[in-house]
Amino acid sequence: MKTLKKRLLHIIPTLDQAGAEKQLSLLARGLDPEWFDIHVCVLTRTGPLAAELEAAGIPLWPIEKRWKLDPFALRRLVQLILRLKPDLVHTWLFAGNSYGRAAAVRAGVPSIVATERCVDPWKVWHEFAIDRYLARHTAKIVVNSFGVRDFYVAHGLPAEKFVLIPNGVGAAPPSSRTREEWLTQLGLPPSTRLIGAVGRLWPQKRIKDLIWITELLKNVRDDLHLLIVGDGPQRARLERYSHVINIEDRVHFLGHRGDVSEMMPHFDVLLLASGFEGLPNSVMEAMAAGVPVVATDIPGNRDLVVENVTGFLVPKGDRGEFASRVQQILNDRELAQRLGESGKQRIAEHFSIEKMVRSHAELYRELLE
Repeated sequence: MKTLKKRLLHIIPTLDQAGAEKQLSLLARGLDPEWFDIHVCVLTRTGPLAAELEAAGIPLWPIEKRWKLDPFALRRLVQLILRLKPDLVHTWLFAGNSYGRAAAVRAGVPSIVATERCVDPWKVWHEFAIDRYLARHTAKIVVNSFGVRDFYVAHGLPAEKFVLIPNGVGAAPPSSRTREEWLTQLGLPPSTRLIGAVGRLWPQKRIKDLIWITELLKNVRDDLHLLIVGDGPQRARLERYSHVINIEDRVHFLGHRGDVSEMMPHFDVLLLASGFEGLPNSVMEAMAAGVPVVATDIPGNRDLVVENVTGFLVPKGDRGEFASRVQQILNDRELAQRLGESGKQRIAEHFSIEKMVRSHAELYRELLE
């Protein structure tokens, strides 16, 4: 017999089209509404994912934090928590973890869960000090990869607080357009081979490396085009760079798109050159779509890409090795098919949305009971 429904409040900085935000949306919409009353608080601004949550009938609560240090936003957040009286607060990302846990402690919330999604080398001493202090008031800290856990334990957070719940991704939907139709829409020849990159255009992703890799490959083949899906603060600089090295005819900046899942199965290879990651959704989505992956050999990527089984791992910044692995896949269709099928199987077995949601639900029940 079910117990009384429990109220959960998730707190996250934005609802942009990014990794942590996607996982929150999948989780909030996947939890059993017979067990949980789900609410989502957005600290700074909403974003494209707000529509998904609203369509699922999940209430959104904007706080409108204006500055990095905003005591008025903290006060509004405390007031919201006192009004909603959640049984458990779950916070996401640094701003959400900091403001959300501080407010939940002030409001006397009985159970607090935080989430760390990425190895964060950008943090400085006082940000780690905040993490360590707030960990004392946190029941559990959810991480999506062993690399993230090890990073934070090395910076002084207690190992016993961490719970590993990998990201979840669904099976790739069938594309409503053929490869030829996609190429026609993009204005590319029928013989084109597509390498893709999906993510925010900012320094972590090292998109400049991918442009350079495309330039290297242009010297040995004339059928290759790089599709960069996503947007961010470095877009204008990257577009200028592709122009300066005379590669703009092979590099296409597509911006944010709502049809990435339909485009993804038509990639010949997905590239991820990031300097650091948590558990990258773009790699998971590519593997789910049967697309071989070439990614940097860093924590997070290692949790997903099995060398020469689902793709290849390359030392960070080694553009020549990246180009060599891409060329190897494009020249060997049997290899590409084997890598793609193995990736699809690995995602289905270990990284499903259902498994991710179920693991969170079990954690919540354990803490609430």
